[in-house]
Amino acid sequence: MNKAFFALFIVGSLALFSAPDPIRLRSESLPFTPKEFYIATVTDQRSDRGPVAHLSLVLNQPPQPVDLEKGVASSFMQFINQGLKQNKSLRPIAMRIRQCRVSETASGNRVSGKFTFAVTFELLGKDDDGNATSTRLTDYQGSATYTRPLSDPSVIEPTIRQAVVSSLRSLNEYMKRESGNNEKLARSLRVIFTDDTRITDDDTVHYNPARKLTWDDFKAPPRQGSHYAAEVFTSFAYEGKSSVKDGVIVLNLSAKAYMLKQSSWGRADARNAYALNHEQRHFDIVKIIVERFKRKIQPENLTLEDYNSITQYQFLESFREMSRMQSQYDDETNHSLNQAAQERWNEKIDAELRTFGVIK
Repeated sequence: MNKAFFALFIVGSLALFSAPDPIRLRSESLPFTPKEFYIATVTDQRSDRGPVAHLSLVLNQPPQPVDLEKGVASSFMQFINQGLKQNKSLRPIAMRIRQCRVSETASGNRVSGKFTFAVTFELLGKDDDGNATSTRLTDYQGSATYTRPLSDPSVIEPTIRQAVVSSLRSLNEYMKRESGNNEKLARSLRVIFTDDTRITDDDTVHYNPARKLTWDDFKAPPRQGSHYAAEVFTSFAYEGKSSVKDGVIVLNLSAKAYMLKQSSWGRADARNAYALNHEQRHFDIVKIIVERFKRKIQPENLTLEDYNSITQYQFLESFREMSRMQSQYDDETNHSLNQAAQERWNEKIDAELRTFGVIK
């Protein structure tokens, strides 16, 4: 008799403490259709990737771990595919699950629960080498508290499901609001170059083919110890700002070649037309470099992600190119003393200026 009782007790205990069923998200049609995105993937990036819930299911027993039926990522992806119209011609978005946790405490037959949920949405793409990239767009966080009877855990599934729906609705609103004016979501790039139309001011001569340098522009005293007849300080710079309109990044750039009067000088006994032409050609070379730079900064040479750094890099490269060309010019003309070489450079410079439409 005692043996029979012992066997029945073991069977009853096994039935009482059997593992709870996993949580299965109920499919539902979401009340909106995305026009700007689709969910391409869902990834589980929680610090603790164990079961999402610890539920109080048995009186006077600790909470039991309960997971989503297919795990977090697969369950959410299935729910999204079933309930959201996915147009794969739109922008691909990754849903990164950072937090999804249900915790409960019981007091007698009443259970108090707390749910916390956090996701990040990222835009997926590829770089110039074809490597996958992701750009963080927006985050969603939510939480809920509830009480329930010990015997009825049915509130858990809709709590999780509605958090997923709310996060997708939040993403949809973000995309509708930001798609036309957020640089991260831009689809193309346009470059507009504006030349500095000023001619001169107190200290600076801005390049203009109609306004050649004069000796009056050379304001500095001759440099002591220099054996040159004159020296002109020329350089170039650019400024830029970007905006986004209708999904297009508009990059407005202003480039200028300039000469600084207070840094340029000419000896009184060398102020003749031939020497002035040599210095003017230094200025013309700067203008040529500016025009070459402008042609490097075109949409086909830039990327949506790095157009600014590419522009800065090309500026530095153009600056080095300018230094090399100026040195070559002085070396070949022997600082204007080689008249035949000077004439060749005059013709070479004019030809390139004509190519760019700077002179006729």
